[in-house]
Amino acid sequence: MNEDINISGLQKAITSTGEVFYFIGIGGIGMSAVARYFYAKGCRVSGYDKTPTVLTTQLEKEGIKIHYNEDIELIPKDANVVVYTPAVPLNHAELVYYKEHGYSVIKRSDVLKLITENSFNICVAGTHGKTTVSTMIAYILRHSDFGCNAFLGGISANYGTNFWSSQINVCVVEADEYDRSFLKLFPNVAVITSMDPDHLDIYGTAEEVEKAFVSFSKNVKEKGCLITKYGLKADNEFLADKQYRYSLDNDLADVYAKNIVISNGSYVFDVIAKEWEVKNILMHMGGLHNIENMVAAIAVAKYLKIEDEKIRKAVEDFKGVKRRFEYVLKNEKHVVIDDYAHHPEELRALINGVKNLFAQKIVMVFQPHLYSRTKDQADGFAEVLSLCDEVILLDIYPARELPMQGVLSEMIVERMEKGKAKVMSKVDMCEWVKSNKPSLIVMAGAGDIDVQVGKVVEILETV
Repeated sequence: MNEDINISGLQKAITSTGEVFYFIGIGGIGMSAVARYFYAKGCRVSGYDKTPTVLTTQLEKEGIKIHYNEDIELIPKDANVVVYTPAVPLNHAELVYYKEHGYSVIKRSDVLKLITENSFNICVAGTHGKTTVSTMIAYILRHSDFGCNAFLGGISANYGTNFWSSQINVCVVEADEYDRSFLKLFPNVAVITSMDPDHLDIYGTAEEVEKAFVSFSKNVKEKGCLITKYGLKADNEFLADKQYRYSLDNDLADVYAKNIVISNGSYVFDVIAKEWEVKNILMHMGGLHNIENMVAAIAVAKYLKIEDEKIRKAVEDFKGVKRRFEYVLKNEKHVVIDDYAHHPEELRALINGVKNLFAQKIVMVFQPHLYSRTKDQADGFAEVLSLCDEVILLDIYPARELPMQGVLSEMIVERMEKGKAKVMSKVDMCEWVKSNKPSLIVMAGAGDIDVQVGKVVEILETV
């Protein structure tokens, strides 16, 4: 945290109503949740982002003022707190102005730390799976009337938002490993879903990624609970007063699913632990990996002593998370699945989930996210995308990065069987869909591919 900040003054601002908050990078999924938190408290909230998106449009509809030009003439000069994301360049004109003029300028992760300092916290970490698991937990708590404040990294399909509030002093927080942000959180209950190599621009090596997750586990409060996926490499290094390991169906784990049955595109299963069982759970979200995610969420719910029937009803009503195995079109002729997967292991889980539910040819449209990730994971992307029948790659989405010489989507194509994959522009991809009319198409990536999803659905609905 910036040592020049008046911490007591900042804490007062964060716990007060009517303060003025300005967010640089407000359209980020994590930033927007925090912005919504302060807006719900009655604070005056505004922000900047690079381009309009579905999310920024929604924030504006809710009453939050946003501009898209980097311009110090447009920023509030009476801001009490300025929040920024590490994805924003340090030479950003608005950020520089606020720092040079003595404003309280703070990272989103530090704001979350201050918000959660005096609450009961359920924090979900992992290089993938954390958004879905945190949304599942928050939904079960809200649906069952247990209640929680939710800070999510995805949009709940049930509520159309990534934040909701509650009078109860419980927070469900997606704990982001990027920039080591999650090390600022202190959970009463922590979940670790995975710790595969990612964000190597921050960590350098896979070993450093694992060390960070071990450090996160040590942040669990005294008498707290740690729930981890069975088989993680650093399993014997995790520390917590109570620890449970979960799995899809491995009965060596402390909590796992059993008697999994596919029924009309949905799943029915039991969740088994040594001390308890929750039977006949109906879940409408696709993908075997999402059964495993729900096992983790149910383990948390049982730890909180939520009744079995309330858990069952919540899971049955759960509609999933936007862009997480989301059916954006599903009729007799065509299925289009949209997913945020942007790491090889996320893609593997997605593709295997699709294969588990559908027998037809899989066409994958994938937009790589970040030059650094594409460079570091090119072999992994090639291997897992080869599980599909046909692959279309869009150009790399740069996000916060500048181009790297020689790092292109073609790097992945070159590592795959000849003729199986090709790179296309967004326009050419849509033309290809119009000509070929695939019956099953999966669209994946963390960039702006979601804009193309609507165009593909529109094409297929008319053929």
